[in-house]
Amino acid sequence: MNDRPSIPADDFDPDEVGAETLEAIAEARRRLAEVPAEVVVTNHAMGLYELAAIHLSNVPPHLPSAALAIDALACLVEGLGERMGDDHTVLRDALGNIRMAFVQVKNALEP
Repeated sequence: MNDRPSIPADDFDPDEVGAETLEAIAEARRRLAEVPAEVVVTNHAMGLYELAAIHLSNVPPHLPSAALAIDALACLVEGLGERMGDDHTVLRDALGNIRMAFVQVKNALEP
């Protein structure tokens, strides 16, 4: 989702933020509320997958950051299971693939 507000609109001081900005945030919140939660959670899970892949592909790879992203992805996929909806199988497979990539990169770094 491209229009995710990071701070709820009611956390803003209206004296510091313009009415147009507040309305844009409120509109983004309304649109987000129309999307099923499993779609939003899946989107975040795929973001964690991408984050892990980025850290694994760095030169040199940054394994601690990749491991953290993979563990966070695992918490969602394994913790929520089929509650994640139709994409659960895809996410489970993606988790297995990124774990395998991690092991391959780590093994390639070892003497």
